[in-house]
Amino acid sequence: RPETTHQVSILFSGRGTPYGFRNMDGYGSHTFKLVNAAGEAVYCKFHFKTNQGIKNLSRKESEHLAGADPDYACRDLYESIDTGNYPSWTFYIQVMTFAEAERFRWNPFDLTKVWPHSEYPLIPVGRFVLNRNPKNFFAEVEQI
Repeated sequence: RPETTHQVSILFSGRGTPYGFRNMDGYGSHTFKLVNAAGEAVYCKFHFKTNQGIKNLSRKESEHLAGADPDYACRDLYESIDTGNYPSWTFYIQVMTFAEAERFRWNPFDLTKVWPHSEYPLIPVGRFVLNRNPKNFFAEVEQI
């Protein structure tokens, strides 16, 4: 389907398979609404940029890990936190007013489109740090 072209392009590029969760960016696919204390609302997109740097597996490494160690990425994240090497991401938002959304050239809620950074630059908000592992993995992760 044509709307998947952006994601498929990433998957088959050099950025295909992340080395692990610590070395990948994250995005909120959906468009969200933020409302301030004065009741003023805007639309926004969330971006989490890894502070560990982007790192990817080769196709050969990826195929090997898929069969030999499918839990590699989870274990890598867990062990990193356990040893005090806390992974972090810088949190950014893109902001669009309601008026801009009405005039925008495509539907700003379309999951298959990326808001241009030249028009809606990333605004730094803060830092997201994973600094503890779950004490009860089933209750804190599996059941959520």
